[in-house]
Amino acid sequence: MRDLDLTTLRLFVAVCELRSIARAGEQSSIVGSAISKRLAALEETVGVRLLIRRRHGVAPTPAGETLLEHARAMLASADRIRRDMLSYASGVKGQVRVLATASVLAEKLAEDLAGFLQNPDYRNIQIDIEERLSVDVIRGIKEGVASVGICWDAADFQGLRTRPYRTDHLAIVMHPDHPLAGFKALPFDATLDYEQVSISSASAVQVMLKRQASLAGKQLVERVFVSNLNAVLRVVLANLAISVLPIEVAQTYANVQALRVIPLTDEWASRRFALCFRSEDALTPAARLLVDHLGAFSLARSEAPAVTHPARG
Repeated sequence: MRDLDLTTLRLFVAVCELRSIARAGEQSSIVGSAISKRLAALEETVGVRLLIRRRHGVAPTPAGETLLEHARAMLASADRIRRDMLSYASGVKGQVRVLATASVLAEKLAEDLAGFLQNPDYRNIQIDIEERLSVDVIRGIKEGVASVGICWDAADFQGLRTRPYRTDHLAIVMHPDHPLAGFKALPFDATLDYEQVSISSASAVQVMLKRQASLAGKQLVERVFVSNLNAVLRVVLANLAISVLPIEVAQTYANVQALRVIPLTDEWASRRFALCFRSEDALTPAARLLVDHLGAFSLARSEAPAVTHPARG
């Protein structure tokens, strides 16, 4: 099979996404006949039909869907090469892309990265961070979107290499007038009769909570879905629902707003985060330095901050 050229792959992706050769041509400033000729040559190269022509456009065949996934990954890699080379030309001597979950970003990651970048030896390294769900962190690392991912180590890493990072502890956060507010600590199943607020039903925490609720013979009652941790805490402050959050995230807000932060007693409530990457060899020198720096924080396991509330009754 002949080598695949990136221009044709880029046009193929555009056609698949727009479902139209004409619109892809307008977007790329190329006449439709030239795109059709390139796509026909691409089908000849791979030996299978990639597109189905329909009355109002085109759609990828199953083989086309597979190529589309690979093409996106190849184009993303090519774009990263271009940006990385431009960064070297502008004086940046290393660039590391990091995918991390909301919990990781809300806790110590910013401080840990700041400590890394304050090292004079690393002043020419640039770090880009993007927030994603655990499953998307892992998918992004496997597809080469970023070099390093950070998420809960309960996730399915699908063969990626991992190193331990920091730990945290989950707690129930609630309004001081809530019926459970007087307890010092609680098992999760004691909270299942009350409505909860969450960020995403697909997050690793929510998947775990639903599993634990099922094991307890109950359902997780999710009353409100919001887009970020600050919105979660505002809903709790309005006494609309309770929420499961890391103590390390909730405590600062609770100290200001007088919310109750009650540690969960369940074993799974103590979480460890993990760094993930494709392989040691796949890490650039800058990424390897960052992984070593962040991995060192696993040696000092974080303890759940003390949260003092009056005992129930």
